[in-house]
Amino acid sequence: MSQAVRPEPGDTRRIHALPDQLVNQIAAGEVVERPASVVKELVENSLDAGARSIDVAVEQGGVKKIRVTDDGSGIHPDDIALALSRHATSKILGLDELDRIATMGFRGEALPSIASVARLSLTSRRRGVAQGWRVGPDVGRAPAAHPEGTTVEVADLFYNTPARRKFLRTEKTEFGHIEQVVRRLALARTDVAILLSHNRRETLRLAPALDQSQTERRLGSLLGAEFVDHSLYFSHEAAGMRLRGWLALPTFSRSQADMQHFYVNGRMVRDRLVTHAVRQAYSDVLFHGRHPAYVLFLELDPVLVDVNVHPTKHEVRFREGRLVHDFLFRTLHEVISDTRPAAGDTVTPASAGVPATVPPQAGEAPSGQQSPLALGVRESVASYRLDFAAQRPAARAVEPPGEAPAQEAPPLGFALGQLSGVYILAQNAQGLVVVDMHAAHERVTYERMKAALEGEGVRRQPLLVPVPVRVSPREVALAEDHSDLLASAGLELDTLGGETLVVRALPVHLQGADAERLLRDVLSDLAVHGTSERIERETLDILATMACHGSVRANRRLTLEEMNALLRDMERTERANQCNHGRPTWIQVPLGDLDKWFKRGQ
Repeated sequence: MSQAVRPEPGDTRRIHALPDQLVNQIAAGEVVERPASVVKELVENSLDAGARSIDVAVEQGGVKKIRVTDDGSGIHPDDIALALSRHATSKILGLDELDRIATMGFRGEALPSIASVARLSLTSRRRGVAQGWRVGPDVGRAPAAHPEGTTVEVADLFYNTPARRKFLRTEKTEFGHIEQVVRRLALARTDVAILLSHNRRETLRLAPALDQSQTERRLGSLLGAEFVDHSLYFSHEAAGMRLRGWLALPTFSRSQADMQHFYVNGRMVRDRLVTHAVRQAYSDVLFHGRHPAYVLFLELDPVLVDVNVHPTKHEVRFREGRLVHDFLFRTLHEVISDTRPAAGDTVTPASAGVPATVPPQAGEAPSGQQSPLALGVRESVASYRLDFAAQRPAARAVEPPGEAPAQEAPPLGFALGQLSGVYILAQNAQGLVVVDMHAAHERVTYERMKAALEGEGVRRQPLLVPVPVRVSPREVALAEDHSDLLASAGLELDTLGGETLVVRALPVHLQGADAERLLRDVLSDLAVHGTSERIERETLDILATMACHGSVRANRRLTLEEMNALLRDMERTERANQCNHGRPTWIQVPLGDLDKWFKRGQ
């Protein structure tokens, strides 16, 4: 069994330069994790070369062979050998350009790193040049027939580093990673034709998308038609940034975070700041344990983002992280908030991607009981009446005047009756509408409570017995630096010595809360994100609990007037397409589907 080489104490070995081959292999450990890493680097090079068509062919999961062919600008004959040298690149010229990187690659490490752990050959023909050239371990540099563009072949990956090869998984697993990389790159560049084959069998063929409809068809072929059917496309610009893309409805949530694609200036990245902003935007509408789905593109000045923080370029660092976070959250929050029933909307049963049985939420008391934390919120919402008799008196005015034409019906139509004391059946221009009356009323009630709370602001309640909390000096400094923010949220603190904070008051809505746990959680948020929504989140959880308990229950018989009042309230309420737990509040059954069920016209 081999053992690691450990220098003996007092070892007198001299400092020396490592051989180039070893340097490249060490660099390859950072860049080339598995065959999918090679495919990513090569396809990104093709995109940087202006390719409009890319062909990726792999064998045995990419371990035996990877070949990437493109129709890009090609490599100058005099530069083709230099392309395999470390830190040789055409993408930046000096330090000033390092701050404004707009290409996918720029380090000049990919090709020499790959060549150090595999047998690599490169053939390229520059646009406008009559002759192509090839460089590789078997031929050196020699002329070769090749169309305009470049082909890179990588054979026998990790043949000279068997320890690395042992960490690879099965052929199927490795190809799965390759396919995922190609799909993610294809989402970023929908204007480029892409062909992927495995063991000489075509697995993915994507034509270039030249308009919005073609782009959405391509999106459907990559993520499924259901994603496109149940997502919202948007584009928003502010503060020198632009955010666009597709945001799935909360009812199309996932059990895993496997359909989350975020791109910064065309580069796919994984970033905690982004994940936090997206999660926060979905906080009021996503069932616990579920994950949102999205394809989002953020565009901003390259000066404002550092892409040179990791060799694989999967991570970035925003120079104005708080500004980016707020821009993302506010934009996505606005898009999600506007998910209310509107003319032409269709929420179908297929979009209900949540468990059929929803357990009580955190902080939610069993049916018929009130959470202890909910008691403190009564003062701020006592004026709100939960019975339908107290709803807007104008509700009667929107009922159908006799036989009103279907096209004049509002988005959710007019009530026809109840089913099993649980569902409201209504008719609109598209056909039949089925509403879960408890889920719908819960959302309406919750949004009204939030509006009432925002109207009066956050008020503090002094604690009868202040709570001392021992913390680190860094946390004391955090609390002092953010004292105004904490005070505005209703949290009153004093400093006692260098390592103790004293909680003297809490928001009135959080009477009975665990003051120490709340403070520690808030400080943790401030340390990681520079801000905290913990107090707001706790307050909203209480409101959600009260809204759930105060909403109309199953088996309660409603009059047509009460049903129509609820439908009109849904049309006026933000996020009314789903309840507070992320479940759909209504579905549309098109008239055409009813005709098919009863075989009308056949």
